[in-house]
Amino acid sequence: MKLDIDINKLKEYANVELLARQLVEGFITGLHKSPYHGFSVEFAEHRLYNYGESTRHIDWKVYAKTDRLYTKRYEEETNLRCYIVLDTSSSMYYPKPEHGKIKFSILAGAAISFLLQKQRDAVGLFTFSDKIDFQSDTKSTSTHVHNLLNTYQQLFERPPVQQKTNVAQVLHEVAEKIPKRSLVVIFSDMLQQETDQEEIFSALNHLKHNKHEVLLFHVNDKETELDFEFEDRPYRFEDLETGQVVKLTPTEIKKAYKQQMDEAFKNLFLKCSQLKIDFVDADIKGGFDKILSTYLTKRAKMG
Repeated sequence: MKLDIDINKLKEYANVELLARQLVEGFITGLHKSPYHGFSVEFAEHRLYNYGESTRHIDWKVYAKTDRLYTKRYEEETNLRCYIVLDTSSSMYYPKPEHGKIKFSILAGAAISFLLQKQRDAVGLFTFSDKIDFQSDTKSTSTHVHNLLNTYQQLFERPPVQQKTNVAQVLHEVAEKIPKRSLVVIFSDMLQQETDQEEIFSALNHLKHNKHEVLLFHVNDKETELDFEFEDRPYRFEDLETGQVVKLTPTEIKKAYKQQMDEAFKNLFLKCSQLKIDFVDADIKGGFDKILSTYLTKRAKMG
């Protein structure tokens, strides 16, 4: 089920709340027509029945509709706490500020925030570059989520500024700032110096050590960033975080570049597998359905 918002055609002043709502509603419509209907957000006030527990709270009307056993949730039951951790460093504005990784991540984060509120789960937001730039409260109210969506809107409209990134340091800080076991959803291109990879692994391990569940969306423009597909002509490449400029013809370094990138992300994927962290390849040209379905699958596993 392909969602029809094209990241390449988004206007600078698009309405993030409206787009997030469209993404979620379109996705739910798709779920009802697919084998994944068990994740339906329509029953946000229910949870799947666990065999062996009391049948007293089974909702038989829902069973008649879905052929699945759900029990009714009650206010005193503890719902999920989720934190969106959004990389806003300069490299996230690639390939272009008007339709780069940053806007894809903002819309994906906004859609998940909207879904969380729809399921009565608490949501909070961190944004970061080489430090935590913003941290919200964590609540499940519609007013809170509306305020979060306003923050996403401001980020969406903000012009790029030169900001370096320090994923490892920030994730260590996030691990310490989250008081209770939570789901941590990270949107980042994970671009940091190769020598810092062990520090990133250490920070991810810190999150897991503190009992958090982690969902890492590796946001990328696969065609150019990972596959290095460019026309065979001279280019001027600029490091968005340092301003350093290199002039070269891509075919001269394509093989070595791909080998280095493949190795870096293979190592990250393997480390995440060892830590039981969900590592998701999020190509910005691939649409949002993969993002939302992965989140809902994770949410369903957490009960």
